Amino acid sequence: MNWAVLLQNVLVTVHLRQILCYGSVRISVPEEQEAGVRVGSIGSMFPPLYQLLTQFYLRVDQGTGDVYTTDNRMDREDLCPDQPQAGECIVPHDAIVGPEAELVKFMVVVEDINDHAPHFDNTEIHLSVSEDVAVGTSFLLDDQAEDRDMGRNGRLQYHLEGAGGFFSVTEEEKDDEVAIFFLVVRQGLDREKQDLHEMTLVATDCGFNPLSATATLFIKVTDVNDNCPKFTLDSTQKVVITADTPRDTVVARVRATDLDLGPNAAITYSLSPKVSERARELFSLDSHTGLISLRGDLRDRHSGSVSDRGEEVVLKVLASGPHCPPADTQVTVSLLPAPYQKNGIKIRFIAEHQNQMIVLQENQPPTVLALLELPGDTSSVRGSSYLSIEGEVPFSLSLQNGKYLLSTSKPLDYEMKSEYHVSVVMRGGVEEPAAQGFPRREIQVRVVDVNDNAPQFLQSHYLIDIEENNPPGASLLKVRAQDADSGQNGQVTYKLGRPSHTAAAIALYRIDQNTGQLTVSVPLDREQQDVHRLTVVARDNGSPPLESSVMVTITVLDQNDNAPVFLTPHFIFFIPENIPPLAQVGKVGVSDVDAGLNGEVEVRVVNSSVGPFVIDNAQGTLRCMADVDREKQDRYELELFATDNGRPSPLTSIARVTVFIEDVNDNQPQVILPSSNLSCLTISTGTTMGTMVTKIYAIDKDSGLNSEITYTIAAREPPGTSPSSHHPGDSSSSPFQLDPRSGNVTLAQRLMGKDLGMHHLFIVVSDGGKPAPLHTTVWVNLLVNNTLEPCHLDTMPRSLPYTLAQTPSETPSEMPVCDRHAQLILLLGLGMMVASLCLFLVTVVLYMKQRKRSRGEQQQRGVNEENQIPLRIPERYYSEEL
Repeated sequence: MNWAVLLQNVLVTVHLRQILCYGSVRISVPEEQEAGVRVGSIGSMFPPLYQLLTQFYLRVDQGTGDVYTTDNRMDREDLCPDQPQAGECIVPHDAIVGPEAELVKFMVVVEDINDHAPHFDNTEIHLSVSEDVAVGTSFLLDDQAEDRDMGRNGRLQYHLEGAGGFFSVTEEEKDDEVAIFFLVVRQGLDREKQDLHEMTLVATDCGFNPLSATATLFIKVTDVNDNCPKFTLDSTQKVVITADTPRDTVVARVRATDLDLGPNAAITYSLSPKVSERARELFSLDSHTGLISLRGDLRDRHSGSVSDRGEEVVLKVLASGPHCPPADTQVTVSLLPAPYQKNGIKIRFIAEHQNQMIVLQENQPPTVLALLELPGDTSSVRGSSYLSIEGEVPFSLSLQNGKYLLSTSKPLDYEMKSEYHVSVVMRGGVEEPAAQGFPRREIQVRVVDVNDNAPQFLQSHYLIDIEENNPPGASLLKVRAQDADSGQNGQVTYKLGRPSHTAAAIALYRIDQNTGQLTVSVPLDREQQDVHRLTVVARDNGSPPLESSVMVTITVLDQNDNAPVFLTPHFIFFIPENIPPLAQVGKVGVSDVDAGLNGEVEVRVVNSSVGPFVIDNAQGTLRCMADVDREKQDRYELELFATDNGRPSPLTSIARVTVFIEDVNDNQPQVILPSSNLSCLTISTGTTMGTMVTKIYAIDKDSGLNSEITYTIAAREPPGTSPSSHHPGDSSSSPFQLDPRSGNVTLAQRLMGKDLGMHHLFIVVSDGGKPAPLHTTVWVNLLVNNTLEPCHLDTMPRSLPYTLAQTPSETPSEMPVCDRHAQLILLLGLGMMVASLCLFLVTVVLYMKQRKRSRGEQQQRGVNEENQIPLRIPERYYSEEL
């Protein structure tokens, strides 16, 4: 024999079987399963016994081949980290099966569940969009979320919250089935109205219980040159100066505005070509600042003279921007003759002034305002007089070269005082009163407000409670901030700010920018978020604007708006029928997301009369209160009723429970045929070998292996022999054979003359229960006769020897042939020794008489004890005849 070829064939066969098994046996396991969950079986493909080489994630029942999960949960994302979205996560497993311990492979497919929420790498996404972008323009969203799940659980959908209708998100699928998402402009943008759009981008997967993630989307609207310079309606000015105004004095300033930014907002000022030559000769205009200054000294003969009646000069100023038509305004300058200064104080303004009033912005450092001179017609007066300021005012005079400089002594504050009247008095000496007839001059100083005060809220923190499920648009509270500045600098508007942890909540609220009234735009849900924190920003209209903020904490109060929820609408439990009283059947999970009494749940069994089951609310378990019997009822259908303690009315929910009773080997086989130990059947001597002459039929109320019945001939009593002298199980002297599975009794050999007479077969009927089977016994009585006359049996066969009572559970398939022969020889030898001893002790005559007497007593006892079974093995009888 070529052993190499044989070994090669064996290896090929084993390898082929492994390949076939690997491709045909697939067990699908949802990931993250708890321990003890049955996920499949390899028992239908291979014979027992079963053993897994690796039992980290799965274990196998050695007898049934059922596969169960272990305490180590399977995570598809960890097991198959590089698995594509459309592929399967397959974990090969090796098992040793069958009595020959064959090594086979099978596939474990780890199915995905929706256990991962989408994730944004960046919680803030910044985009820039030009304000002149066309409606319908789309932009690719580069910062998309990721989801580690696969299939529907990993497919994402996007939507925007708080976009105000300006933007939306659309999806487009490519050929490779990869979806890409675009941001679409839905309304025209205007940077001058809103330069920053803030919204929440929500990514939601398509799982059965969808999970989501959010990121804050900031869209900055960039500027285009879509605005031109403009003057205000009240920009026209009238200015009065005197003929003694010094050269380079600023007489007026024009200001135009352009709502654009940067170079787009650049403004150039110029005089209109229609301005007279006289005006161009007297005044100059700064093209960048808009300052109009006196070009020369009006007293200079080259600058022309001012008549005694005065003169009026009109300046038309143009403001131009890039690619824009110019805007215009008008400044009218009235030139008055110099006042008569005899014995008076002469004032020459240095700071900006209008109509003999000094104009000074607040917060300026000490600044020189004007130059004051004493009358100069008499030297005596000049030598003995001086100027001083009356009252406590923030101004001072300093003498320099015979002239006085009027200055501020400290920065002026518009919010403290907006206008001053500075009285300058000429005095005749240090302690003398003012000289008779010497003038007193009053100089007006107007303080111009600047935006130096931010709005201030009346409270440092606002707290408010609101019940969930509020109507949309419900008012919450009104915030208020004050600004000490004036005009536009003191006008306050309100908006919602964005702390990073409350960006998603901002879309739920609205605030009136003028009144500060805060409202909630949608019904709130406490179960989604019970505390909302908002930042309200107050901003003035100054240039540049100033702002301050305040925190608003909104606590959402609970309502009983959620019914209790069972973990599953249908619980399925398996318990053995010998479960002890008060034992736990299984966990009955129920939850209520409400708070307080609204979330306290009590569960009870509605139809408790159908089975001995109650709910242990303290442990959240179903318990069995009494014995159950699978043979009477193999399952129980229960209804659970969960009620919360909510007020004014509780909410409820229901669930089904199916309790399956698993079989325990607690029933012995019951013999149907033959119906009695005294049943008898006549067999003709002409019966052909191999003919089925009768049948033993038994049933077992148990199920599975516990009900699988085998039949064994424990002893035979051929005709002409006694049980005491015959070896149990010896088939050499009996022509009948029993099939251990079907119970068919067949003729194993041709009937001879020595076979005539009554044959008694002692049958042990066993079930397949583990660890110990249960048994019952029956006699099968067969009369071999030349005719088929009816057979009748009046007495039971004799009791079996004691040694047989200790081996009824041993079946031919379990007991080796050599062991059975040795046992029979031992029993036969013992019987012969007993018989020889009896021959020595008793005479032949006394022995015969004793035997006759024993037969008579046995016949009488058979009538009274017909249904008794020897060996103390319980037996049941049926009326049906063999």
